[in-house]
Amino acid sequence: MEEFKKLGIKEGFIKGLNELNIVKPTQVQQEAIPLLLKGKTDIVAQAQTGTGKTAAYGLPLLHIIDPKKDVIQGLILCPTRELGQQVAKQLFRFTKYTDKIFTEAVYGGAYIEKQIVALRRPTHIVVATPGRLIDLVKRKAIDLQNVKTVILDEADEMLSMGFKSELDEILGFLDNVDSKWLFSATIPQGIRQIVNEHMSSDAHRIEVNAKNVVNSKIHHQYVICDEAEKLHVLLQFLKSEGENRGLVFCRTKAVTQKLAKQLIAKNIATDAIHGDLRQIERDKVMRAFKKETLQLLVATDLAARGIDIEGLAYVVHYQLPDKDEYYTHRSGRTARAGKEGVSLSLVTSYDMKQLRFLEKTLNISFRQINRVS
Repeated sequence: MEEFKKLGIKEGFIKGLNELNIVKPTQVQQEAIPLLLKGKTDIVAQAQTGTGKTAAYGLPLLHIIDPKKDVIQGLILCPTRELGQQVAKQLFRFTKYTDKIFTEAVYGGAYIEKQIVALRRPTHIVVATPGRLIDLVKRKAIDLQNVKTVILDEADEMLSMGFKSELDEILGFLDNVDSKWLFSATIPQGIRQIVNEHMSSDAHRIEVNAKNVVNSKIHHQYVICDEAEKLHVLLQFLKSEGENRGLVFCRTKAVTQKLAKQLIAKNIATDAIHGDLRQIERDKVMRAFKKETLQLLVATDLAARGIDIEGLAYVVHYQLPDKDEYYTHRSGRTARAGKEGVSLSLVTSYDMKQLRFLEKTLNISFRQINRVS
């Protein structure tokens, strides 16, 4: 409790944090909060999912907001509906013992009319996916002229989902902004371009375990097997994990659907999420997974964006990802909030070269494990 006080967080917020069992600041919170509380500053923070970055930017943002002014003062951009809802919920929880600060989440895949009506209520902070925000701006349904702080959360995920031009457009029309805060697990070329074009040249840099972008509590393992043996190896692994829950990643929608069917046939409570699911179907699957009626979720990389479920014991890479930063995002779904987790890759001898490349690029070491026959 004292530690958050030392960082400059007000009493009312600390009370809310205690109820959420957030008592010891994480590295990114220790480094970012004092900087951001000063206001009028640009920051580029490299921090992977699960390091407490929502509180790292959320708490300073809440301190800067003037609750007496019924205008939008803060804008948070994030890649997916799930992450947007989660961030809005977290901000609401932080303000339980303070003046009411109202946050509204807007995202694609939901009725825009409902969101337009919601935005007519007093709103201080908007959490938005880039595409939906631009739609609302075009309809003149949102007023951003009083926004002083804009935050890009999981910026690399927004880029990999193809939102680069939308981000450029949004950052281009935010004239009155004092502060731009960017958070990203990886800093690829596209992020560097955004930083160079839209942020001040003296923006503060924070690197949380930059050498070790992948969480150190994750045990990276691999099994060598033929393509035809993968299902058998996965089933053996699931058996060894008992009641534990996790995610299985595939590269394509077709493999995702097929694998989910095969696992269901083996009486494993499984469902799949991929790009072709309608939002309503996706929400249904995610609800079932959160409520623990599903033990396993089989997902493609893009469909799994923004998934944040506590207590996942493992991630299985049924197929290695197309991009090395996807490995970071995939494995970051386990070992959250200080817990340990397993990231298991099922690789053919052909995949070994890529595995060695991941080791080198991400500065991690994979341990080979023998198959359970």
